[in-house]
Amino acid sequence: MSKKLVLIDGHSILNRAYYGLPDLTNAQGLHTNAVYGFINIMFKILEEEKPDYITVAFDVHAPTFRHKMFEEYKGNRKSMDEELRQQVPLMKKMLTAMGVKIIELAGYEADDLLGTIANRAEKEGMNVSIISGDRDLLQLATDKVLIRIPKTKRTGTEIENYFASDVKEAYGVTPKEFIDVKALQGDSSDNFSGVPGIGEKTAKTLVAEYGSIEKIHENAAIIKPPRASKNIVEYWEDAVLCKKLATILTDAPIEYNFEDAKIDSISDLYTQDAYLLCKELEFKNLLNRFDAKEESFNISELIEVVETIEKADKIFEEIKDKNIAFYLVKRENNSVGQFNQDSNGQLGLFDFSTDSKEDLFGLSLTYSKDKVYFIEVCNGITSDYLRNKIKETTANKLITRDVKSQVKLLEQTGVLNPAEDFEKYVAYRSKFVDASIASYLINPTIGEYPLDDIAKSFAGIMIPTQKEFFGKETIDDMFSSNKNKAIEYVAYESYIPFMANDNLIARLQNDNMLELFEKVEMPLAFVLASMEKEGIILDAQALKEYSSNLDEGILKLQKSIYEKAGEEFNINSPKQLGVILFEKLALPNAKKTKTGYSTSADILDGLKAQYPIVSEILEYRQLTKLKSTYADGLRNYIEEDNRVRTTFNQTVTATGRLSSTEPNLQNIPIRIELGKQIRKVFHAKEGYVFVDSDYSQIELRVLAHLSEDEKLIDAYKHGKDIHRSTASLVFGVPFDEVTSLQRRNAKAVNFGIVYGISSFGLSKDLGISRKDASEYIKNYFEQYPKIKKYLDSCIERAKEKKYALTMFNRRRPMVELESSNFMTRQFGERVAMNSPIQGTAADIIKIAMIRVHDRIFKEKLESRLLLQVHDELLIEAKESELEEVKKILKEEMQGAAQLSVDLEIDTQVGKNWYDAH
Repeated sequence: MSKKLVLIDGHSILNRAYYGLPDLTNAQGLHTNAVYGFINIMFKILEEEKPDYITVAFDVHAPTFRHKMFEEYKGNRKSMDEELRQQVPLMKKMLTAMGVKIIELAGYEADDLLGTIANRAEKEGMNVSIISGDRDLLQLATDKVLIRIPKTKRTGTEIENYFASDVKEAYGVTPKEFIDVKALQGDSSDNFSGVPGIGEKTAKTLVAEYGSIEKIHENAAIIKPPRASKNIVEYWEDAVLCKKLATILTDAPIEYNFEDAKIDSISDLYTQDAYLLCKELEFKNLLNRFDAKEESFNISELIEVVETIEKADKIFEEIKDKNIAFYLVKRENNSVGQFNQDSNGQLGLFDFSTDSKEDLFGLSLTYSKDKVYFIEVCNGITSDYLRNKIKETTANKLITRDVKSQVKLLEQTGVLNPAEDFEKYVAYRSKFVDASIASYLINPTIGEYPLDDIAKSFAGIMIPTQKEFFGKETIDDMFSSNKNKAIEYVAYESYIPFMANDNLIARLQNDNMLELFEKVEMPLAFVLASMEKEGIILDAQALKEYSSNLDEGILKLQKSIYEKAGEEFNINSPKQLGVILFEKLALPNAKKTKTGYSTSADILDGLKAQYPIVSEILEYRQLTKLKSTYADGLRNYIEEDNRVRTTFNQTVTATGRLSSTEPNLQNIPIRIELGKQIRKVFHAKEGYVFVDSDYSQIELRVLAHLSEDEKLIDAYKHGKDIHRSTASLVFGVPFDEVTSLQRRNAKAVNFGIVYGISSFGLSKDLGISRKDASEYIKNYFEQYPKIKKYLDSCIERAKEKKYALTMFNRRRPMVELESSNFMTRQFGERVAMNSPIQGTAADIIKIAMIRVHDRIFKEKLESRLLLQVHDELLIEAKESELEEVKKILKEEMQGAAQLSVDLEIDTQVGKNWYDAH
């Protein structure tokens, strides 16, 4: 029985898959749809063919003889989409992981390699199947060489099959004559045309009759139709060139051994490496193809459970001067019990106590790749014992994940207290390394940095996700129901950061972000832990009164909206609102959707300046959001001490800014007075006041520094009203004659420039025509030419480097600039312009937070930093320390960065947050 060889045209099938499937990206932001589709096509073919050999051919990104021939005559081929280009090396990596033979040869296209190998295989008596989406390969079809052309659809893959007889039946010509058909009609995929006026139908008819373009040319005088007769002579050189371009070589000088491509069965391709790569790329539907389940790292073999204080003491003695990774395992409820096994080996609880002070299950500890300790709270090992041991350790580095939560656990009993010994605290703080924060700096666009992702990306280890471990159970549930499995998971919590640490630090060093990590992000985690611990007092009665005021405001707006609409309707219903606005009132810019008219904010924002009802609807939405999110929502967050404690998220935004959740205290609407009033419900404790310091125009000052624009720098150095100064320049009027409207418009341009605003966006913001908005921006750049030059350079650098960079070397990957989608690329250009500015401002406020926090403790004050809201810091200051706190804010916030213009702050004092702002 003849052996069978399957040959795959790599780029062609990738191309088919890329355009046949919707875009897919994994957690790392890698585009994967072409790779996913390729694998599906390949396995469908292999399951049908059951070959003895398999080989995939790729073009080399170097000029081939066809490229050179074609460029000399017509120019370059169409370039590959960037999202597809990025997947070529990924596809090769996957094929290598599967053990699939890959061939490529500089100067030759994949077609030529396929033709050459197919020719050799046929001479060896093999049956050959060539898989390609390129119909040019039909010329290679014989009785033993089958050309298979897949079509990728959402419903699956369909395949057309062609032996030599099938080509003859479908096209009316032999495979060799098919070359002449292509020579006459050309090939749009390569951007070359054959003879004008000769399409596929005429080309097939002529070749079927005469056999070749040479015979057709000899008989040109009698060929019909007349236009074809004339053009075959006039464009004869084109036809000859096209035939050369279309002819696939069958004798390329490639070294190839069939045994290197041998597979005993399809299951040979389901390798461990391929499985892990499929999991990394999140090809979940492909994982069940693998018979061999993941040889996942078995950490249970490395775990030693420590249950005696003598053994624990010995371990802590061993870790002196080492790098250790640790993880304190928090008990969610404050119940505790001892775990024992019954006669059947089942884990259970006894001596259950609800009033125990123990709030930890134990400590996961790693200091070598060969051992993980779980030191359990039992038999005299207490929660405070573990805290103190971590505090007292002389270990070189303390590696963990989510250091903020670990620090808060350490601080619960005052173990880690900067007020006690500030210098010792700072030295201790400098030992910490957070694997999640390091991962965030390396790739800040993901948004989440779970343990399994860190394991895969930086330790080369595949572990189950937290959800796969626990399902819907809590850590408490798991410790009760399956203690060994719970310990296995928390063992990973120290083992993975330990194993990933060297790679993380090396990557940060290579990307020039190690200083940012060590001097800004790591200390900041401790500052945030302190702020979250403090919380802020919320007056429940004041909140109730605020809610009543909102109700009045909502009812007043509702009545006014009904009057303007001429009827009552459900304002919260987009469908009903759309009918009122775009049918009854016939407002412009109506945009129909499947469910009715769109009433999204971007649609209504463009109408609010001309139509009061729209402005009121937008205000109504703000007030109802304030009501649900804050007036009602904040009640759920008031704790026993009347304080609300938000969570600051350090690893969410791509620009480096902090965010706040549960509750979000950074997103309170303050453009309307009722929005500002929510701040009145937050107040300082007895004997204290709030001190609020806000950077003045920090992003514009950063822009002045980065752009080195003399006019902008001069305006700041002379203390001018920057918006009035801009208005004077842009509108060509004396500084003292600038109107309030001109100043307002200039302010919108100033801040809009920072965010890469377009004329369309500015026209919407100001309620002016796009032409006028475009003129404003043009005049602005004429007056501030270095700003235009700087912003353009930001885009160019981002395109070249593939990332944007802040003053402090924070990177923001710029994958958007490589998109084939125009709107995505436009967005990418705006991000490339504003990321260095916004990111630098974010870095400065973080540095200021650390400096202010540290100075307060260094000077042994009782005041505390409570909140950060973008460019604003809020301190609960002891009244007797007020002047000292104001001095600290001024010196530390203004000294956070050295710019070519001064950093200025505005500081206010009040008993509540509203009065202090």
